[in-house]
Amino acid sequence: MKKDSKEAVKMEESKPQIIQINEGEVHAHVDRLVKQTVEEMLNGMLDAEADKLCQAKRYERNPERQDTRAGHYKRKLHVTAGEVELQVPKLRHLTFESAIIERYRRRESSVEEALIEMYLAGVSVRRVEDITEALWGTRVSPSTVSNLNKKVYGRINEWRNRLIEGKHRYVYLDGIWLKRSWCGEVRNLSVLVCIGVDEYGFRDILGVAEGAKEDHASWLSFLRHMKTRGLNGIGLAVSDKCLGLVEALGEVYPEAQWQRCTVHFYRNVFTVVPRGKIMAVAAMLKAIHAQEDRKAAEDKIKLVAAKLEKMKLAKAAKMVREGAHETLSYYGFPPTHWRHLRTNNPLERIMREIRRRTRVVGSFPDGESALMLVASRLRHVSGTRWGTRMYMNMQRLNEVTEEDILTTA
Repeated sequence: MKKDSKEAVKMEESKPQIIQINEGEVHAHVDRLVKQTVEEMLNGMLDAEADKLCQAKRYERNPERQDTRAGHYKRKLHVTAGEVELQVPKLRHLTFESAIIERYRRRESSVEEALIEMYLAGVSVRRVEDITEALWGTRVSPSTVSNLNKKVYGRINEWRNRLIEGKHRYVYLDGIWLKRSWCGEVRNLSVLVCIGVDEYGFRDILGVAEGAKEDHASWLSFLRHMKTRGLNGIGLAVSDKCLGLVEALGEVYPEAQWQRCTVHFYRNVFTVVPRGKIMAVAAMLKAIHAQEDRKAAEDKIKLVAAKLEKMKLAKAAKMVREGAHETLSYYGFPPTHWRHLRTNNPLERIMREIRRRTRVVGSFPDGESALMLVASRLRHVSGTRWGTRMYMNMQRLNEVTEEDILTTA
């Protein structure tokens, strides 16, 4: 028995010992190590900056020396790793102004900027909270996000109200409907948007403003606002047939031609066409806008309307006779531009992106927050390749006179 017990003890002693790790202590040690490393790094950079100002290292004899050290003072700095203590050098004669701390502070402030950008990019507040907790270990409250957003409202409004330079020969107008909370109810609000193509062929976001609704008063105020900021030289405005918009455009820019978006016109016709005949009617409508000039397109309108009547689609025939001519204004401009002018697609693509970004928000607390989110996305778009790549070659348009445009209209 003794022999067996001794063997059992030997076997236990020969087993490998399992090491247990206290995760809390490990994390605390890592945090202290990171904090210490950051502190040493910043203090080393401050010393190097002081040496550069003095043009000599500490205690170094150098004929080019400009100043000497006079000790240091301590300063606290909050960084991601925690609070660090800096030893900021003092000089006897020169003023020591550190760029190191400012640069680091800018890097730390990028955390705030990231929170702002996340929300303005369309990330929901709840999602922002989850992301900050995963990245930095702390959860940011909705009120913090709202306060940070207000910091950029001034910059966005400054961009919205900037002066519009140069002439914009083509403009595209549209509005987007969003939801907002009002006294416990959810109501609609509209945000009006205008983009344009300048005389050099580049696109630009020209204006964005809140409108109570897409009526004459809202569009009139919007267009007047852009005119006071310098928008001029409009040759053609492309939009859907919003009566308030068309009337306001005639009042503010009477010299501009108006082009009704062909895609929106097709959709309007399809509302009075049976589902089974939509494909055939679509082919007929596209044939109108495949003609070589406006005269041929007008002749095609008559043929299509007559054919629709034979198909017993009297309402569709009436819409084509009365409204199709409004979609032919682009014929008065260079043929190389036609595909860009027939529809409102250049703006529709941007509006789809805005809808995707605003959908995660649901209903906005007020009109300002809705406007700021839309404006921030438009501002971002204008700074991307979208706004820096030539969209049209405007050389041919510059050769077309105003008389040429009027005779083909």
